[in-house]
Formats: sequence, structure tokens, C-alpha cells
Amino acid sequence: MSDIAVIALGGNALTREDQRGTLEEQYANALAMAKSVRSLLRRGWQVIIVHGNGPQVGNLAIQHEEGARLVPAQPLFSLGAMTQGALGSLICLALHEVCGHEIPGAVSVITHIVVDRDDPAFTNPTKPIGPFFGKEEAEQFAATRGWTMIPDAGRGYRRVVPSPTPQAILEANAVTTLAQSGHIVVAAGGGGIPVIEENGAFHGVDAVIDKDFAAERIAASANANALVMVTGVPSVKLDFGTPRERSVQELTVSEARRHLADGQFPPGSMGPKMSAAIKFVEGPASIDRPRFAAITTPELVYATLDEPHGVVEGGRGTRILPEDLSTPATTKELVG
Repeated sequence: MSDIAVIALGGNALTREDQRGTLEEQYANALAMAKSVRSLLRRGWQVIIVHGNGPQVGNLAIQHEEGARLVPAQPLFSLGAMTQGALGSLICLALHEVCGHEIPGAVSVITHIVVDRDDPAFTNPTKPIGPFFGKEEAEQFAATRGWTMIPDAGRGYRRVVPSPTPQAILEANAVTTLAQSGHIVVAAGGGGIPVIEENGAFHGVDAVIDKDFAAERIAASANANALVMVTGVPSVKLDFGTPRERSVQELTVSEARRHLADGQFPPGSMGPKMSAAIKFVEGPASIDRPRFAAITTPELVYATLDEPHGVVEGGRGTRILPEDLSTPATTKELVG
């Protein structure tokens, strides 16, 4: 059986902070991601891609609100489905352009994620979507549209929505079958379309699922042995913003859990990634195919997965490993 890597790509990786989010910008970013995927394919990996949609679904929500006097605005879960289709198409086209004849195909699967209707997240929205606004605009949107607006990253105010924990994936078997047949699969886009079960039927619910937690569920169901969370920094840092700041190449699960509990990884940035990594690595794995997780940039995905030894500083990202796969402590931290 080929090794399977699930790559979680943030919505900000497709629309970067200094970009407006035009189709041309997003496609150029997707091409960069596709080149990393091609490197993995050439080393025998099967690849499943999960992507975020925070900037895109927030922008689409504004378009629907502004156009509501002409056509009916659609609920948030429907907007999530729209961005899932649009971004899935964009990523698949980029994969076809870069990988070409090296793959049987690239397939985007519209994916529904089952959540608990009693999840406390529904009464405590925390997931930022859309652009930043000034304080006056934020107060206006809160008053006229009922949006929950909070300050974010010192750059202004953003709308936040519920982000329930994913429980199950309706299309899990289809995603696994396609991946095992050699297709690159794009699944759980935007974290998936959140649904709740009622009387034997599934219904959409307004929320945005964290794509890292959705990627962990996809990776577990596909029996993947690598979960890679792509972000804007090359590696995880400890004591960030202090004189003791340092990059880390490897963390055992117990070390990662301890640092998470100590507040090293805030909920609004590295926290969800580290939580997803811990849950995945602790899951059941075969002796000959141990699980590990990684956090890095698109450019370093290949090096992080396949070149764990003898790299120079900055040469790869951070790996989160089971206790019995870690290397001696003297090689794990890079001062920088």
C-alpha cells in the first residue's frame, strides 16, 4: 500500500494577506501548491488535499448580503458549498497543469461533515471569516446584520461564526477509494459542509469547520500516515516573540501536548494545528506505517516529509512524532 499524505492548505494560502483574492492570484498560489504535490507524487506518495475558505466564504457572504435586494441571499452552509466547488475546481486545474500525465486524475469531492447539534461552539462563535473592517464598519454590521465582530490580529475587526468539532464524514469511503486508485483528491474544502442529523436525514447548519480538524478526520478515515498542515511559517516556534524564540524540528506527542497546555500555541494561530496533529498521531497505526504530522510552508512540504536527516537550518518544517520515533533531543531544536 502506498503512503498517503493529507495536506491541509489554509484559505490564506490561496488568498494571501497582501492580495485582494482575484482569480488570477488564487490560481498562481494553487500552482505553487501543485508543485509541492508533484514532488511527493514522484516519491510514491498518494495525496489528499483539504483546504480552508475563510477569506473566500467571508467575501462571498458580503456579496450575498449586498445583493439581497435583487436575489435571495443563501445561508452560510450553502456559501461553504459554493466555495468548496469553486476552490476545488481551481486546485484541480492547477494539479492537472503541473502534474499532467503523472496522475490518473485530480478529483474534487463535495464533502459533508457531521457535527453535533449541541456543540457549544454554536453559542460561542470564534472562527474569523472574510476581510478586516474598521471599528465603525464592524459596529454597523453587528447592528444591521447581526454579525458577531471581534478585533483580530491587531489589523481590525472580522466577522466570527461558530466552528463545531467534526464528528464524521459522509463521503469518507469515496475519498479513500479515489486516493487508493491513484487520484489526487481534494476533499473537505473549507473544512467541509457542516450538517446535523435529524430523523435519519442530514441538514445544513450555519458554521465553518476548522480545516485542520477536518483534515485530521479525513486522514484518520483514509488510514493516512502523514498529516501535513501548510501555513505561512517554515516551522513551529517556541517562546515566540521573546529573546528565547527558537524553531523546532521535532516534537513528540507528549512534548506537543505539554507546550499546548502551557500556552505556547494560541487558539487563534498554531493551537488548532497542534491539537489536530496530536489527535492524528495518537490514532491507531500499523507497525510498518507509523503516523506522523508536520507543520510547514508549501515550499518545504517535500523536505519535511522525505528528508528528515542531515538538513541545514531552515531546511524543513516541524514534525510531530510518536514517542518511539523521535530523534535525540540535541538534534530537535534549531535556535533562530
